Amino acid sequence: MLKPYQQRFPWNLDWNLLRTFMVVVDEGGITPAAHFLGLKQPTISAALKRLEDITGRKLINRSPKHFSITPWGQVLYAEASAIFGAVAQLPDLMGGLEEEVTGQISIAVASHVVSPHFDAVLERFNARYPKVSYTISTMDSADVIAHLQQNRVTFGVCLFQQQPVGLDARVLYREYFGFFCGPSHRLYGRQDIEAAELRNENAVSFQTDELDGPLFAVAQLRRHMGMRVELKGLSSNLPEVRRMIVANIGIGALPVHVARRDVNAGLLWQLPPYKSLPAVDIHLLTNARRSKNRAEKALLDMLNAELDTVPLSDRTYHV
Repeated sequence: MLKPYQQRFPWNLDWNLLRTFMVVVDEGGITPAAHFLGLKQPTISAALKRLEDITGRKLINRSPKHFSITPWGQVLYAEASAIFGAVAQLPDLMGGLEEEVTGQISIAVASHVVSPHFDAVLERFNARYPKVSYTISTMDSADVIAHLQQNRVTFGVCLFQQQPVGLDARVLYREYFGFFCGPSHRLYGRQDIEAAELRNENAVSFQTDELDGPLFAVAQLRRHMGMRVELKGLSSNLPEVRRMIVANIGIGALPVHVARRDVNAGLLWQLPPYKSLPAVDIHLLTNARRSKNRAEKALLDMLNAELDTVPLSDRTYHV
């Protein structure tokens, strides 16, 4: 079996072409990629043509009014992202050989992640290793998973319906979703609301709130309550879903423990049902293929110790 450095393809490939291809995909076209890289459009087009010639596959479908990635382009983009994610780790990996624990930790989280247990681990870890630095990015759950699969982040915190391929997952905590309205809604402040009064109400929610998505239980309950099927507002960001609820664009589902402060402040009002609410598990995701620096290893060890010693019942945020 040939060793990687004995194979011809890696030697024939200009690795800068992979970087250019990634930018073309990320920016959504030749022209925006040229602006991003500070190059002329023909230069980008020529680089893409060279890469297609080397791989022997059409990678991008492009015309003046159309841009899309082919199946071969999607495979190349995923692998190129993983390669660049590994290369980006090199300074931290080499710097991590020092005796003191240092390094960069990158975390991708879904926007509705509110967990005292997770925050407590971060606080203890930072106190123990003060020279570690952090990057925390908020995105929807699908992007969290993609960033992990592409080796762009240390770990992710999100929800999913089926465990993602190639990733390890542990339940970080469990939360319950309830329906809420804003102060100007006709049901606000009432204690005697019947479930039937939610029929035909406009609704807003997260982009993962679909019958085949991670928040399928919320979507099912909304349909059971007879709210309008077509959502009036969508966002991947919890503060924006909250904003739409408060602005009376529609009724929305939020984690009950997260919404409690706004309920106490008079900004939200909880609606039926009040029992048997949808339970959603929020997971800690890691990529075993990622080479971790000392800081990343130490934090993951601390998080796993927390999950090993604190039972899920104590990490369940009840109604």
